Amino acid sequence: MTAVLEPAATRAPQSLAELTERARRIRQHIVDVCTGGEGGHLGGSLSLVEVLTALYFDVLTVDPERPQAPERDIFLLSKGHGAVGLYATLAERGFFDPAELAGFGRPGSRLMAHPVRAVPGVEMPTGSLGHGLALGVGFALAARLDRSPRRTYVALGDGELQEGSVWEAAAGAAGLGLDQLTAVVDRNGFQLTGVTEQICPLEPLADRWRSFGWAVREVDGNDMAQVRSALRAAPWTPGRPSVLIARTVKGAGVPFVADRVASHYVRFTERQHARASAALRRQARGDGDD
Repeated sequence: MTAVLEPAATRAPQSLAELTERARRIRQHIVDVCTGGEGGHLGGSLSLVEVLTALYFDVLTVDPERPQAPERDIFLLSKGHGAVGLYATLAERGFFDPAELAGFGRPGSRLMAHPVRAVPGVEMPTGSLGHGLALGVGFALAARLDRSPRRTYVALGDGELQEGSVWEAAAGAAGLGLDQLTAVVDRNGFQLTGVTEQICPLEPLADRWRSFGWAVREVDGNDMAQVRSALRAAPWTPGRPSVLIARTVKGAGVPFVADRVASHYVRFTERQHARASAALRRQARGDGDD
C-alpha cells in the first residue's frame, strides 16, 4: 500500500538556517543557468527564491518520489519568467537531478524558458501571463469537490496583475469562498519594459485585493522568517482566499544586477558568474554585499 503524504502542518518546521542555506544553493543554481548559452530570466527568478524555498522545503505537502500523489498540494507558477527559479528549486528538492539544469534551453531539453508538464513537479505549463490564478481557482474548487485537504498556491508577478483575467479569477475565488487557495504576488516593482508603477500603477495593491474579498498580508518577500511564517499560517480568514504581497528585490542576492530592469533577462559572462557566485558566498558568511 502506498503511504499517504504527511501534511506539512504536522511536520516540525525547518530551521531558518536550513532554509537560508537552501535559498543560497537555489540562487547559485540560477546564476549557473544564466551564464553563457542563451542566458535566462534572472531577476524575477532571484526575487522569488525565498517564497519558493519556504514553499517546497517547509510548507507544501509534496513528495519528489511521487510527484503526482493525489493528496499533494498544488503549486502553479503563473509568472512564467520565474521558470529558472522553479527548476532550480525542484532540482534542489529532488524532483530531478540538478545536473540537468546545465541543459536549460538547449535542443532536446525539457527545461524551457517557461515551465512545461514534462518537468517533474510542474502541474501546468505557463502560457500567456495572467492565466495562472484562474487555473488555481480550478484546482482549489476541485479539491473542495473531492473533499480533499490539499491546498493550492499560485505565484504571480506584479506586472501580470495588469491583466484583467487575474481580477476575474480573484473575484471568482472570493465568491466561491476558496480558502484553500493562496496567491503570492512577487512585488519586485519591475516588468520587462520598466517600473510597474510608471507603466500601469497598482497601488494601493493590498486594498485592491481586499476589495475583491481576499485576506491580505504583506511581507518583506526576501526575508525568510516573514515569508515562512505567513505561508504556514494560511488561510488567514476562514471562507476567504489568501494573498501574500511579497515585496521583493528583482535580482535579489546579486548586488550588481539587483533592483534593475536590466536584470530581467541576463546572460552572464564567466567573469560575471564568478562575481555573482562570490557575492552569494559572502552573504552566506554574513560578510555583506558586493
